[in-house]
Amino acid sequence: MRLLALVDSPDHVCCRYRIRAFEPALRDAGCSLVCQPLERYFLPRLTQLRDASRYHAVILQRKLLPSWQLALLRRHARHLIFDFDDAVLYRDSYDRRGPHSARRERRFAATVRLADTVIAGNDFLADCALRAGAAAESVRTIPTCVDPIRYLPRTERPTERGERPIELVWIGSSSTLKGLESQRTLWERLGGAIPGLRLRVVCDRFPDFQGVEVVPVPWTESNEAAELARGDLGVSWLPDDDWSRGKCGLKILQYQAAGLPTIANPVGAHVEMIEPGATGFLASTPDQWIEAVRAAADPAFRAEMGRAARSRVETHYSIAAWAPTFVASATGVDHQGSSSLRCGWSDARPAAPTPFVFRRRANHEPEPPARAVSPEQPRREQD
Repeated sequence: MRLLALVDSPDHVCCRYRIRAFEPALRDAGCSLVCQPLERYFLPRLTQLRDASRYHAVILQRKLLPSWQLALLRRHARHLIFDFDDAVLYRDSYDRRGPHSARRERRFAATVRLADTVIAGNDFLADCALRAGAAAESVRTIPTCVDPIRYLPRTERPTERGERPIELVWIGSSSTLKGLESQRTLWERLGGAIPGLRLRVVCDRFPDFQGVEVVPVPWTESNEAAELARGDLGVSWLPDDDWSRGKCGLKILQYQAAGLPTIANPVGAHVEMIEPGATGFLASTPDQWIEAVRAAADPAFRAEMGRAARSRVETHYSIAAWAPTFVASATGVDHQGSSSLRCGWSDARPAAPTPFVFRRRANHEPEPPARAVSPEQPRREQD
């Protein structure tokens, strides 16, 4: 079976962690994977969408296409998967126009209704798809995963214990650095309350805070795991909004895979991924942050939490744990009547693990009606 993934870029973080990470498992299942950046210009994109017919399945990652392009892709794709790990139906937290975009919402609804399979990075995103009209049986929740083998757990030399101040660590990109910078008062208050506190920032741009030493570490794919392990305590902060609730917690997973406990505010994936007092801390106020950092200053307690955090990643968020489900979802094996998509497997092959399908809340909200998607009216619209 040949699979095509239409993505931002094969090297984009979403493609690396949500598609290319499962390439060995796809290969073991007899499938080949081609990752292509979605063409920017009209004629190349037209050709690319038509060429979807050459593949057994197509994964469209995060992109919300105009209605005519989506219809063209749907016409040529034998099995269409939409994968997303951000609340792409909204604008991001820092957009001055606000979160809601009629164009994004309309394109998102059309995409999830037409896709054979919708793979959401968390339950909030799965709920967004269902509310937009996706068929309940088409929606899967597959979290962003990491390979713990890539991360060497933090080990503290005996001579370091108690002889140096604690070092926080944050990893991200220029776009997500805005969240860290927005909390300048918090970091500077932490620096004033905890003498010698350092903040290791693994990024392509670096902030400047007063009272806390920022250790700048230029990010590279090859060094990120080792640089995380040099810190003591991972930190993350998200705005309390719908865009942030769609985040899938990659930072947290990386900290935990590196054997670090984490402090974060209780928003979105943070609440699901951090078990307070066992794998880290959830802190809302500056005083709670200060208390959490002081508690984690005990090396033995910190190491115990780090071991528990890494164990949780291995069990719940590792590539190995989710590979069978991803392969089944991406190839259509978990859809009844999709025998033509089974890579030549016989019916005697063990069934794929049941995907984590989003379950509606206890109030039993009615299923949104399945509607045909009407073409968009030609008009100009600001995103």
